[in-house]
This record gives sequence, structure tokens and C-alpha cells, in this order.
Amino acid sequence: MLKIKVLHILVFFSLIGLTGLKAQTNTKLPFKTVILSLGGRTTISLFNDVASSSSGTGLGGQFRLQFAERINSEWFFDYLTSDIGNLVSRTDYHIGWSVLVYPIKEFWLLKPYIIAGHCFDYTNMVENNNKSNYEERWSSAVQGGIGTHIKLTERLDCSLTGQYMMHLGNHLHPEFSGNQVFFHSEKGASLEGHLLTTLSINYKIGKL
Repeated sequence: MLKIKVLHILVFFSLIGLTGLKAQTNTKLPFKTVILSLGGRTTISLFNDVASSSSGTGLGGQFRLQFAERINSEWFFDYLTSDIGNLVSRTDYHIGWSVLVYPIKEFWLLKPYIIAGHCFDYTNMVENNNKSNYEERWSSAVQGGIGTHIKLTERLDCSLTGQYMMHLGNHLHPEFSGNQVFFHSEKGASLEGHLLTTLSINYKIGKL
């Protein structure tokens, strides 16, 4: 039931963006061509599901395919690392896609957008003092939020995005007993989520 509610929320925000798109009667849709952009990104995970974990940080890459004046798509890869106390290290890999909807026109140097999408992810937790003690998980996730492009030149932009990502797979977490670490993967557990802030630099290569 909770998964369905999360998906409904993401669809709701996407529809808001599409409604704003429709209201712009002077919008020329669709493009005659698709615009390709390439970029690099850095991401901060502001919190994780484990209370003792630190903020995760990482790097990644992305490309964009813009199909219309008010519709863009983003295809990305992220590599994130974080610590859980002093005993466990966590690594996350994300590969996925998002749809960007521009509900209003660009103003000054800013171009705000609503973003929602899906990704596949791999999570690995390992004990720092015993690399043979680890647990891993493959799952998928949905994410949604808001952001803006900051125009630097006609081809170059800096983009800042804030999203909430909800993992749909098993719940993976460590438990501690003294200096001993035990990992648990629980099926059907509450959904795990974290807030992601992404800063990227993107360059428009050209039209396809």
C-alpha cells in the first residue's frame, strides 16, 4: 500500500508539471530534433535509513535527451559511499532515468523544473575490520523532486536538484553487539529512503 502511495505522489507532481506545460499556448511542441547533452555530477545523500550513518557523497555522470521545449530526460549513473559508525562502510550504485518537466518559462539565468524517475541500485555493506563479513542488495527505486538549471553560456549549464529517493527492495541494515557486526536483509520491511542533492555541469553537444 505504501509503495502505491509513493508512486501516486510522483505521478501527481508529474501531472502538475504537464498541466503547466499545456497552459503555455505559445509552446512549440515537439522539437524537430532531439538535443543531446553530456555532463558530470556530484551527489550528497543528506540522510540514510540507519541513524548512525554519515551523509553519503559520490560522483557520477549523465546525459540528457531533450525531446520538446518543455520536456527533457536525464539518464544517469551515481557512485556513493558512506560510513555507519566506525565499523561499517556502505557503497551504493544507482543507474536510472528521470523526466524533467519545465512548468514555467526560463527567467533571468534560471530554468526551474519538476523531476521524477526510476533507477536500479546496488547496495553493499561491509565490516571495516573483516571484509569477508558483508551483505549486498539489488533493488529498484523511484525518485522525485525539484531543481533548476543555471545558464552559464548558450551550451553550458549548472544544475542543482533536490530529490527524495525511495528504495523498493529488501531492507538492509547492520546490528552491533560490542565490536561484532551482524547484517540483516528483511523482506517486506518498511521502505528505505534518503534525500539526495545533486550538482551537475552539462554541455549541449548538439542535435541528433
